[in-house]
Amino acid sequence: MVLKGAHVVMPTRVIDKGQVVIEGDRITASAQENAQVIDVANHWLVPGFVDIHNHGGGGASFTSGTVDEVLRGIDTHRRHGTTTLVASTVTGDMDFLAQRAGLLSELAEQGDLAGIHFEGPFISPCRKGAHSEELLRDPDPAEVRKLIDAARGKAKMVTLATELPGGIDSVRLLAEHGVIAAIGHTDATYEQTVEAIDAGATVATHLFNAMPALGHRAPGPIAALLEDDRITVELINDGTHLHPASLQLAFHHAGADRVAFITDAMDAAGFGDGRYMLGPLEVEVADGVARLVEGGSIAGSTLTLDRAFKRAVTIDRLPVEDAVTALSANPARLLGMADTIGSLEPGKYADLVLLDSSFDVKGVMRRGEWVVHPQLG
Repeated sequence: MVLKGAHVVMPTRVIDKGQVVIEGDRITASAQENAQVIDVANHWLVPGFVDIHNHGGGGASFTSGTVDEVLRGIDTHRRHGTTTLVASTVTGDMDFLAQRAGLLSELAEQGDLAGIHFEGPFISPCRKGAHSEELLRDPDPAEVRKLIDAARGKAKMVTLATELPGGIDSVRLLAEHGVIAAIGHTDATYEQTVEAIDAGATVATHLFNAMPALGHRAPGPIAALLEDDRITVELINDGTHLHPASLQLAFHHAGADRVAFITDAMDAAGFGDGRYMLGPLEVEVADGVARLVEGGSIAGSTLTLDRAFKRAVTIDRLPVEDAVTALSANPARLLGMADTIGSLEPGKYADLVLLDSSFDVKGVMRRGEWVVHPQLG
C-alpha cells in the first residue's frame, strides 16, 4: 500500500507531497509494482501517538475494569490516534494493585498494551490530587519491588514523591530494574528533586500539576526538572491543566526533545459527561472537565491525544515537527521502543495517523491494519 501526496512529518522535517509505503505491518522504503495507491493529498501523515500516562477511556477504567472493559478503553484511544498505550493505575491497596498488575500484564504480553504505569500509592498526601489519602504510603523499596514483580516484566513507570522516606532508594531500585522512576505528586524542594534525579529519576509526572509552584526563593521541583537534560517532562495539553504560557515555558526551557504529551485520561475520555469512579473516589465530569465530587480537585482528564496535537499546532502554535516529537518520538524513546515506533521511517511498524488540513483525524493505522478507515471526502 502507498499513501501518496500528503504532508509527511518526519523526525526533523516535513516532506510535502510525500508518500509512505506499507508492506505487511511495516513501513518500507519502496513499493512493489502491484501496490495499492491511496491519494491523500492535502492531508497530514504523522506517526501513531504514544501515551505513557493513561487511566482509561470509553467508559472503562484501567484500574478497575474487566479485560473486555480495558480493551474497550484501549480501542477508544486507538480511534483517536494512540496506537501505543501504557495503562496507568491509581492509588489502591497493595494487594489490589498487584492483582491489577497481573491482569494488565497479560494484555501487555499479547500486545494490546505497551506496559503498566503505577501512579500511587507512593505519593505525598500534600499533593495527592485525585488519590485516596488513606491509601497512600511511603515508597518502601520492598513494596515497590512487589509491584514490579507482579507486573511480570511489564512495569514501565512508577510515579513517586521521592522526598518521602525510602524515595531515593526506590528510585535506585527502579533504575536497576529498567523501570522509569517518575517524580510526581510531590512536595519536594529543589535540592531534594536534584538528589532524586542524580539517583536515576528520568521523568516529571504531569509537570506543574500536583507539585509546588515555581518560586523565586524556593524554586522547588519545577526548576530542577526543567533545567536537567536527563528529565523528560509530561504535559497535559487540554487547556484545563495548563495555561498556554506554562506550556511555552516548558518547551522553551526543556526543548521539544524533552517533552512528552500525555492524556492522564480517565474513564470519561471519548465517552461523555457524568459521574464516574476513579479508584475509590467519585468524579463528576461536566463540560469535559473531571473533578472530584468531594473537594473539587481536577481528577485526570477527558483528553485524547488527537486533541492534544490539534491544540498544540493551532492554539499553541508549535511547529508540527515539535508536536509530533512530543506525541510520538519522545514517549517511544522513554519506553525503549524507538527502534519500532515513534516515526515514519522505513523498518518501523506501520503505525500512523491521517489528518485533514484542520488537523482532525481521518484515518488511523496500527501495525499495517486500519483501525479507522480513511475518510477522504
